[in-house]
Amino acid sequence: MKYDIKKLYEATSLDHAISLLEQHPEAKIIAGGSDILISVRGGELAGCTLVSIYGLDDLRGVSLEDDGTIRIGSLTSFTNIVRNEIINKYVPFLGEAAGSVGGPQVRNIGTIGGNTCNGVTSADTASTLLALDAIIEVKGKDGYRRIPIKDWYIKAKVVDLKPTEVQTAILLPKESYENYFGYYFKYSMRHAMDIATCGCSVNVKLSEDKKNITDVRIAYGVAGPVPLRALTAEAAIKERPVDLETIELFSEKVKDDINPRTSWRATKEFRTHLMTELARRCLIESVRRSGGTFQ
Repeated sequence: MKYDIKKLYEATSLDHAISLLEQHPEAKIIAGGSDILISVRGGELAGCTLVSIYGLDDLRGVSLEDDGTIRIGSLTSFTNIVRNEIINKYVPFLGEAAGSVGGPQVRNIGTIGGNTCNGVTSADTASTLLALDAIIEVKGKDGYRRIPIKDWYIKAKVVDLKPTEVQTAILLPKESYENYFGYYFKYSMRHAMDIATCGCSVNVKLSEDKKNITDVRIAYGVAGPVPLRALTAEAAIKERPVDLETIELFSEKVKDDINPRTSWRATKEFRTHLMTELARRCLIESVRRSGGTFQ
C-alpha cells in the first residue's frame, strides 16, 4: 500500500521534534498513525510532510507522582493503558474506554495522545478524560503549558495545540479521581472496529453513608461537534439522594446540554434517545461500583 507523503522526519528527542516543527511549519505530527495515515490515504493530507515522534520512549508509560497525580505519557498505547496496574487500580473505567477503541491491532499502535489530539467528537477516551477533569500537557519552544481538558477542544477537529507544540502527557489530579467511581459505555453498530454512534462516561462520588450523590460528572462523545460535559444534568442531582427520582431527573436534564446531529450512522432523535438512556445506565452502574444502591 502506497501513501502520498512528501517528507518524513524522525525526531530523536522532544526538543528535536519541536525544532523540526519550527523548521517545517506545514508538517503534521505522526505517532501511531492509526488516524493520520487514513487521512493521507484518503487524500485529505496527500503530499504532506510528517514529523514522527513514535521513537520518543520518554513519552510512554503511566506513573503515579508524589502528589497522587496520575501521569499518562501521550505515546502510551491503548493496550498498555488497558493492562496498566495504576489505571486498573485508580481509574479502571479509563481502561475500559481504551479497550473499546478499534480492534487489537489498532489498540496496539494507537496512542491516547493521538486520540485526544485529533479533536474528533467520537474519540473513545475523550469523554472519560472529560469526566475525570483531566489536564493536557504540551511543550513548545517556550516551554510547557497545561490546559484543562474542558478548554482543550475548540471546535470539530481543532484543539488548543500550536503548530510547533507536542502533546507530552495527560494528567489526572488526585482530587479528580479519589473516591470517584465511573463507567463508560460505547454504543456502536458493531462491537469492534467501529466509530461510536454515542459514547457516555459518568463519574460519581457518594456520601460516606452511600445515600447521597456528593458529586457527579457526565461527558459525551458525539453529543455535539466536540466532546462535552452535561453540566446542567450534573448540577441537578448534586447532593440529591440515591433514588429512582434522581435517575430520571438526571437522564432528562442531559437534554439541556446535548446537541447531537443527524448522520448516516444515526438521526439526531435516535442519538438523543440513546444519550438519555445511557445517562441512566451509566449513573446506575457508577453508583453500584461506588457501593450504593438505588431505592
